[in-house]
Amino acid sequence: SNTDANNYTISKSEGTLTVSNRDAKYQVNVRANSLTATYDGTVKSVSGFEKETADGIPVTADGRTYYVTGLTSEASGTKVADSKATITVEGTAVVKDTAGNDVTAQFNVTATPGNLTINKRDVTLTSATLSKVYDGTALTNGTTALATETGWADGEGATYTFTGSQTLVGNSANAFSYTLNSNTDANNYTISKSEGTLTVSNRDAK
Repeated sequence: SNTDANNYTISKSEGTLTVSNRDAKYQVNVRANSLTATYDGTVKSVSGFEKETADGIPVTADGRTYYVTGLTSEASGTKVADSKATITVEGTAVVKDTAGNDVTAQFNVTATPGNLTINKRDVTLTSATLSKVYDGTALTNGTTALATETGWADGEGATYTFTGSQTLVGNSANAFSYTLNSNTDANNYTISKSEGTLTVSNRDAK
């Protein structure tokens, strides 16, 4: 307010603000999502990256946050054989600052791949324990259901053949075998099979 322009001849020139590339790029890593599930006959899917937001995958350099975009990672599968130890990360990384400026040239982005693991489903099969008093006929399983039949995925299973038989006083295994249904793949299961006991006891009156 106390300066009169009429008393001055003012020469104005502007210097230059120059930002050069770093000698060493920022080294940042992004990690793809992984999924571990148990087989149940349905599709399992995994995609994207850890901590990913609508703006991208956040990374930190010199205390500032940047966002990585341009990368994809996805896999899906239903059966155990569809498991993938490494899910390929595709695309070209683009790095932007919080103002949306493309600063990719200042970064070296590496990606840790994810995996898709579909584990076998546990199935437990146990035949019944049966008994009777001696009557001269064989004690067999007949139409008696398994004492335990758990773990099959919906709509899958097996048929059972019982071969155990006990006629005389004593006991033996309620032996059985199983045949998987046509839609049931043994590779998707860990099957535990155990057999009950067939016991024939002495009559109270001979």
